[in-house]
Amino acid sequence: MSVYLLCLILFCIGLYCILRKRNLIKIIIGIAITGHAVNLFFILIGYKANGRAPIHSPDQTILNMVDPLPQALVLTAIVIGLAVIALIAAIAMRVYEKYGTFDITKIRRLKG
Repeated sequence: MSVYLLCLILFCIGLYCILRKRNLIKIIIGIAITGHAVNLFFILIGYKANGRAPIHSPDQTILNMVDPLPQALVLTAIVIGLAVIALIAAIAMRVYEKYGTFDITKIRRLKG
């Protein structure tokens, strides 16, 4: 149960960075932290104590098997999250080239 609470705390830290920070780089880091917290939560859902890998073995039956579906979903989410973070970082770089700042309050005041 404490691991789920730590996962929630990690999610709240990422959400705080997204909502309260005014620097684009810090917002991007908050998005990454939030994504990692969600991935960790999905992995924890599929975890079983003393579980074995979900590999087919013809000579033996696996009784306590770890659920492979959350693992596959998280692997896909990691790849998609990496692409999203790279896209957001590229957009932030272009914003910096155009406006010369990462502060979103200054970017909102500028025209052009």
